Formats: sequence, C-alpha cells, structure tokens
Amino acid sequence: MKLKYWVNHNITISQITISQITQTMKTTAAITGVGAYLPEYILDNEELARMVDTTDEWIMTRIGIKERHILKGEGLGTSYMGAKAVQDLLEKTGTNPEEIELLICATVTPDMFFPSTGNLIAHKTGCKKAFAFDISAACSGFLFALQTASKYIETGTHKKVVVVGADKMSSIIDYTDRSTCPIFGDAAAAVLLEPSTEGYGVLDASLHSDGGGAAHLHMKAGGSCYPSTYETVEKKWHYVYQEGQPVFKAAVANMADVSVEVMKRNNLYSEDVRYLVPHQANMRIIDAVANRMGLDKENCMVNIQKFGNTTAATIPLCLWDYESRLIKGDNLILAAFGGGFTWGAIYLKWAYDGGTMSRV
Repeated sequence: MKLKYWVNHNITISQITISQITQTMKTTAAITGVGAYLPEYILDNEELARMVDTTDEWIMTRIGIKERHILKGEGLGTSYMGAKAVQDLLEKTGTNPEEIELLICATVTPDMFFPSTGNLIAHKTGCKKAFAFDISAACSGFLFALQTASKYIETGTHKKVVVVGADKMSSIIDYTDRSTCPIFGDAAAAVLLEPSTEGYGVLDASLHSDGGGAAHLHMKAGGSCYPSTYETVEKKWHYVYQEGQPVFKAAVANMADVSVEVMKRNNLYSEDVRYLVPHQANMRIIDAVANRMGLDKENCMVNIQKFGNTTAATIPLCLWDYESRLIKGDNLILAAFGGGFTWGAIYLKWAYDGGTMSRV
C-alpha cells in the first residue's frame, strides 16, 4: 500500500532509505502489560541465620539480599504461582483468557516433567485456546522465552502471547548450605505480547549457551542420568550445586559483553538507555555490568534486596516492580546469565506509559 503511494507520487525507492521502509512495515512484539505473584511468607536474613551458619552482614556484603518470598503449602508448585501472575496480568490488561493463543513458561522447577508447567498454567487460567510449553534455560529462561514468543508475533501468526517466568527455587535449595540458601526466592511474573508497527517491543537480541558451564552450576539428579534413588537423596544431588568464583566471573563477562554488543549494534549510547534490566543474581554482578555499560545506578533496575534471585522470574518481576516509572519509548536492555551456562541480552523499546496501569 505504501509502496504504491510512493510510485503514484513519482518518488523513487532511492529517495527512501531501506531502514525507513523496514521500520514502517515491520511488525514487532511489544509488551502491553505485566503481572506478578509473590508468596506471602517472607524469609528474612535474621530467620535464615537461625537455620544456617550465616549473618545479615555476611549476606548483605556478598550478595545484597535482605529477604526473599517462599511458597508454603502442600501440593503448591510453580504452576500455582505462574497462574496467579497470569491472572493478575489478564485482569490488569482487561484481556479475555480465551484470546491468548500461546503461553510459554520459563522455569527450571516445573511441577513435574510432564505435562509442562505452561500447559498447567494455561489450564488454570482459562487460556483454553492457547498451546503452551516450557523453556528451560535457568536464569536466562525468560529472555529465551521472550525472544521465542516474539517470533510468533513478528510472523503474523499470533496476536496475543503470554510469557511467564516462574520458579519455586525453595524446592531445590539445601537450607544447610550457606553458599546457596541465602540467594534464592520464589516468585512468578508474566508479560503480554501484542503486535506493534510503531517500532516498540523486542528490537534485537543476542542469546548464547555453553554446556561446559554445567560443571560449575547444575542440579545433578532427578533426570534420566541419575533418576531419584535413596543414594541420590542422601548425596544431596537434588539440590542446586554452584561454584561461586567461576560463575561470578562468567556472569560478569558474558552479561556485560552481550549488553554492550546489543547497544553497539543499535547505535545506543549509555545516555540512550533508560534502564538496564539485569538478572537479580548478585548485587556485585549487577554493579559490574552496569559499570561496563556506563550506566548510573538510577538507570539500573534493582530489587534483589527484597525478592532475592527468583531465577526465570527476576527480569519480568523487575518490569512489574518498576512499571509505574516506565514511559512509552523508553529503551531497555534486558540481560541475564544462568546455569548451563546460558546468557543473553535483549533490546526492548517500552510500548506504554506504566503509570496508567493499576495493580490489582
């Protein structure tokens, strides 16, 4: 239609830049709403210090976490939190659940191996017309799921897609191990993706993985290599295993590298970025990545002190927490690093004024 208009008015293609044509016609996946769920029970550092050999000072100095939410209740798993987050999202955006065509859940703590947690969330929230599946990429899971979901929007096959990041990390944490138990919390958050032709939404991504990192960060048992036995339980192979130093070094280097890469590729300078939205793993990692990108603290979303590391939920939980501060057109860089190793960054242009959305 636009090409015909240009021809009729004797405007040649050479007078129109390729980027102008592309930007006018390209469909992108824009976030049009955010929902979240946090369990009521809060485990603070004082209580944790009575459970394991640690102190508030030790945790705050090395990690930066003051408290974390923990899901309590028999038979309540990740899908319970994910469903609560999706319900919040649908209510806030006034979306009929039967309008949702696809639901992707990023998690490493599924309710069970099958059916997928995404499948269970879709069922619990009445998204009867959506097909659903899980993505497992540890703390980078939400980015992997967001990029995957955006392609369904960009191709024009889907109009409303939900992406959920949810993990019940308390289910795989050893609360006698002071190196890991202060880090993690439970939560879920979800975003709604819809088409945009105005240049908002997911604009670029750089995602990576390296299975060699499994030696430093993994959960050894519970899969096909080491199915559950008395021996695997006694050896504590069903808990998160992490080697702090190699994980820290890899996280800082890789998160910073991909974030800078995406900025350069899109001609973004530090002053162009409204917020870095980093995975909330460790305050020192967040500071190091922000410094590498040349960003001040006020341009970095941080809520690790009150929620801890909620794995796949951290990035959408940041978007939910900071939603009221976001303005249409804000440039965001989402960055994460997780077990496996997995890592990546996404350049996202925010699509609405967050202050107009009320939390239910």
